Amino acid sequence: MIVSIKDIFKMIGMLIVSFCAVIVCAMFLNYHLDLVTVENLITTELSRNFYKAQLSTARVVSGLSGGCLLLTTVVLLCFYIGHYIGTHQKQLGIMKALGYTRWGVAKHFCVFGLPILVGTALGYLSAHLLMPKLYEIQNKDGYLPDVAINFHPGLCAALVLAPTIFFALLAVIYSFVKLKTPALALIREQSSHKIVTSKKDRDRPFLDELRKSNVRQKKSLVFFITFAVFCFAAMTQMSCSMDELASEMMSVMIMAIGIVLAVVILFIATTSVVKANNKTITMMKVFGYSAKECTSAVLNGYRPWAYFGFALGTFYQYILLKLMVTVVFKDLSDKLEYKFDVPVMLITLVVFALLYELIMFAYTKQMEKLSVKEIMLD
Repeated sequence: MIVSIKDIFKMIGMLIVSFCAVIVCAMFLNYHLDLVTVENLITTELSRNFYKAQLSTARVVSGLSGGCLLLTTVVLLCFYIGHYIGTHQKQLGIMKALGYTRWGVAKHFCVFGLPILVGTALGYLSAHLLMPKLYEIQNKDGYLPDVAINFHPGLCAALVLAPTIFFALLAVIYSFVKLKTPALALIREQSSHKIVTSKKDRDRPFLDELRKSNVRQKKSLVFFITFAVFCFAAMTQMSCSMDELASEMMSVMIMAIGIVLAVVILFIATTSVVKANNKTITMMKVFGYSAKECTSAVLNGYRPWAYFGFALGTFYQYILLKLMVTVVFKDLSDKLEYKFDVPVMLITLVVFALLYELIMFAYTKQMEKLSVKEIMLD
């Protein structure tokens, strides 16, 4: 089995997500490790409280962002492997028919760890480029002794090598499970999933049933779309509401990461849905359905999940900032207050709605260009 450069390029989403995870975790964990070295120099009660708050902030931010993005990368990896196996069933079936064992085929999937290696390495290097500015801002507060930047080999191994090995092994194990389909079934490209429909489903209008079946059969894409909007809502609102909790640099970085994650993941999910339904869309156009009706049937089933992701992201950022104020910074002399920012939420909602509908409009135009000849030759 050969995984081409084109196949690796399709995994750009994993690279970007791992990059975002490591750049945040590397900055805060490196600062955490360096901050511990000046603990003996702290003499006042106020400085000690500020020291504890900074340590807690580093742990909370790296833990939440790292954990959330780790989960996303795992789902992305499983999605890419499932998609690869689905589009290369004949080749994989022939290999099994020629005598290759499941393990013999699955071990080649370790190359799926390559985007993780590139993403984590770039994220770690970028974090070190940004660290001087972060440390400069942190040292300006005056509550703590100046903290110097140090290189920590163990942190580098934990954020670059460990994720690469973990995801390479996960790719091999997951592909081993997915390849249990018999060789003949793979060669015939027979789906291992049985579509079960109730009488109520069969009685629904065609467009309504197509919309519901798309969502029901592609649960990973539901996760991606929900998570993309979650990132946009949470990080955009958070960056506009944390004036007293973080520096301007951190606010800009959080917003940039949120927008990048949202755009990349939403693009991957929506493109996958459209490509998976190319033949269906073309046949619908042959039978007289408009591009707008095709868009409605293929993509509109995900719209409620998108708005659910926005609501979840809004709730998440409120709870996180409230937690930071009431728990992390509770011992500081300058009591901080945080109230839910309704105007920011409404502005973010309007921007999200405009962007989402613009993306849907772009895909509607793309569907108009699909031709029967193009699909039949694919």
